Amino acid sequence: MSEVFLNVLPIFILILTGWLVVRFGYLGPAVGEALGDFVFRVAVPVLLFRTIAEADFREGSPWPLWLAYFSGVAVAWTIGHLAATLGFGRDPRMGVLAGVSSAFANTVFIGLPLVSRVVGEEGVVALSILLSVHLPVMMIAGTVFMERAERKTSGKPGQGLARLLAGVGRNLVRNPLVIGLAFGALFHLVGQPLGGPAKIVIDQLAGIAAPAALVSIGMALDRYGLAGNTGLATVTSALKLVVLPGAVFAACHLLGLSESWTAALVLTSSVPTGVNAWLIANHFNVGHGLASSTITLTTALGVVSVSAWAYLLM
Repeated sequence: MSEVFLNVLPIFILILTGWLVVRFGYLGPAVGEALGDFVFRVAVPVLLFRTIAEADFREGSPWPLWLAYFSGVAVAWTIGHLAATLGFGRDPRMGVLAGVSSAFANTVFIGLPLVSRVVGEEGVVALSILLSVHLPVMMIAGTVFMERAERKTSGKPGQGLARLLAGVGRNLVRNPLVIGLAFGALFHLVGQPLGGPAKIVIDQLAGIAAPAALVSIGMALDRYGLAGNTGLATVTSALKLVVLPGAVFAACHLLGLSESWTAALVLTSSVPTGVNAWLIANHFNVGHGLASSTITLTTALGVVSVSAWAYLLM
């Protein structure tokens, strides 16, 4: 267990480092925002491009992988929604946000570095396959469910499913992660290996993606904190750190996924809640405290829960 813990600990030390340099005023929050933009717009897209361009897809069809992960998401999301609406008496909008907070993992900023360190290249390939659909599926689901919940709560007519999906689609087409994955897939189909100066530059940019992503998420944490709804946030945090990876683990075994793909999916599902939960709360102006508290709690407790899952998998 100690070896696994020491393998996971550096991930959270880097997050803590980012939080400390902002918390004590050594660097301003604007620096963290700029670093996060660089990671999201440049470093991680390049990493995803390289991974897909050079990947070996002999593991087989991606459908079992997607089914295993999103079946776990469905379980955690549903329980989170019911806990908020039935257990805590919140309105349907808070139910949707509780579901998102329980099931939306920080796959890019924490998941990628963690899987790369613990599982290796085969795990990164599996995670890249997941990322090709993860953001579209989660953002579309969150937006559509929140739109329906708003109509139910306010009684006002919605903007229409077609228009809603078109807006989400436009945002996804411009998303740097989607672009990196798409260009990597095209390069993989061409079959031309990366080489020369371009390979060196791509490797160097991809190499800084993981540490820079972890420091930037730590710098962003100072913005969130425990902002209320701590009772419900404790439930959503438990769902995120325990129930979601447990459901994904069970689904992976039922579907017969390989050990490396299973480890990649379970570890990814075990990481803290992603900032997308707060972005959805901010967009619909509901549940900021719940999203912030869940992000903070899952990040604070993540070093223990992630280490436990890594120990079970290794």
